[in-house]
Amino acid sequence: MVNPASGRDVRRLAARAASDTPQSKRNTVARAVIGAAAAGAGRFSVVRDPFAIGTGAVENLRIRARFDVLDVGASLSPRDTVAAVERMRAAGCRALVVLGGDGTNRIVARTWSDAPLMPLSTGTNNVFPRMVEATVAGAAAGLVAARAVALDEVAPPVKRVAVEIEGEADDLALIDAAFLVGDRSGNLMPFEPANLRLVVLARAEPDAVGMSPIGGLLEPCGADDDAGVAVWCRPPGTGARDLLAPISPGLYRPVGVERHRRVSLGEPVEVTGPGLLAFDGDRERELAAGQRAVLRVLRDGPRVIEPQRALRLAAARGWMLGRHWHDAYDDERGGSPGCC
Repeated sequence: MVNPASGRDVRRLAARAASDTPQSKRNTVARAVIGAAAAGAGRFSVVRDPFAIGTGAVENLRIRARFDVLDVGASLSPRDTVAAVERMRAAGCRALVVLGGDGTNRIVARTWSDAPLMPLSTGTNNVFPRMVEATVAGAAAGLVAARAVALDEVAPPVKRVAVEIEGEADDLALIDAAFLVGDRSGNLMPFEPANLRLVVLARAEPDAVGMSPIGGLLEPCGADDDAGVAVWCRPPGTGARDLLAPISPGLYRPVGVERHRRVSLGEPVEVTGPGLLAFDGDRERELAAGQRAVLRVLRDGPRVIEPQRALRLAAARGWMLGRHWHDAYDDERGGSPGCC
């Protein structure tokens, strides 16, 4: 599944994030499909989009696999991702290869909470998706789809930030939930550090960009740590300690840090409006004056496939021994679904 708009938004004007063209995404999808088919997946679902990324990637592959084209009326909006995930779940897909950034994967997880994901990085904020060759990622997803390895063996649930908003529907973030003042919903520009008051992180990575290194450069907390990090902020230069952090690719800014600490899984962190909540870089939920929100880091997120673990198990079981190119694409075996 591909977000055609990932890697192409206005943040490229304010920072130095790389751009990702439809052709490069097509090539990535093709490599992932080839890897998945070689590993045993025989059926794929691809979404029809305005740039023909998924359909264009598979139309000339010349492999014996079944391709189901899902027409969700794509219009380059987040609703496309929701509709695609719902269709793929209903079709019984056993592994989802997702091309996008943190925000795209958040929509997937919000739609299918324990989705079996192989996320590939093509967005602006890319802490959640993996930087791994698509051929290898596709092979790992194909092993899960073909049941050569069990999902429980290679895809533990990841952490997320669960968000309860007083009087409104719950929400979530996969990496960071931030409370901002003086900002506006739908703003796609890099955030202004002076507006930041709190960030709760499921993963505080010092070698990332975005919100995550604000915690990671103070209190590193990785994917395997059963904890999160909360950082309370004020405008830089107002008596707080200033932390120089990469808030977007190629863009460092000072962030005023009032205090920070690790938070245990399930521990509540409260904020009160007025202000704006941003999840994985997307500013979406406004809090009215006096309205409360409670943020908790939990380990009940989607199941993210770990390619190295999957391929090591396949090697130990001799899964690829004796496989031939034409056999790998024989969909008359009743191959399991794989999704792009």
